[in-house]
Amino acid sequence: MHVVLLQEASSLDPAQNRGRLASLVPEGADLVVLPEAFARDFGEPGSDLAPHAEPLDGPFVSEVERVAAERGTTVVAGLFETTGAAPYNTVVVRGGAHVDYRKIHLYDSFGYRESDVLAAGPIEPATFQLDGATVGVMTCYDLRFPELARRLVDAGAEVVVVPSAWVAGPRKVEHWTTLLRARAIENTVYVVGVGQPGPRYTGHSTVVGPLGDVIVEGGDGEEILTAELDLSAVGEARRTNPSLANRRL
Repeated sequence: MHVVLLQEASSLDPAQNRGRLASLVPEGADLVVLPEAFARDFGEPGSDLAPHAEPLDGPFVSEVERVAAERGTTVVAGLFETTGAAPYNTVVVRGGAHVDYRKIHLYDSFGYRESDVLAAGPIEPATFQLDGATVGVMTCYDLRFPELARRLVDAGAEVVVVPSAWVAGPRKVEHWTTLLRARAIENTVYVVGVGQPGPRYTGHSTVVGPLGDVIVEGGDGEEILTAELDLSAVGEARRTNPSLANRRL
């Protein structure tokens, strides 16, 4: 599976962000992952996001769908989804699969209160099929909750994608990269974490293999990363380290 990680910053201008999709999404990839909130950045902490939310048949998702079809790929990207009340923080998958995942764990941590302006999604792990593999979806702060990754694996996930806008700060890069590796190791899956870049966010988009090897890791600026995922490595890892089979809880 050929994966492209687009570590690109979103602005406060939805039209500008939407207009960049065609130039960012390449041909020839099986999976292209953009960060959380790519349709429109969060803005100042606590800002009302409802005026910037869109329905799933709105202009951003329609453009994601159009570009994915044009490039013959599957695209993962984040937006704020209209609900009639507080929006969802949603990741859509379009192209070779069609999935909508509403972020379950809102970022009420490190002095932020995401739940003041966004609604938590239903506790329904989201997976999709791509090239014979099952891919699970989490968003940013979800990464800190190992039970969600395990639910995805119980649903068959061999790859977990994590679009993020991981806020910068002391120890935050270390938390991000450590947790990506932990979720991969404890579940013997590939983990693909794609973040917005600095200075506001941490960047360091990373792909980790099912035994914890870092396949590629970015820096803190805007960049495009690629990785080849050999799905046979998941089965090999689970034979080497059958921790899923050895579970007692």
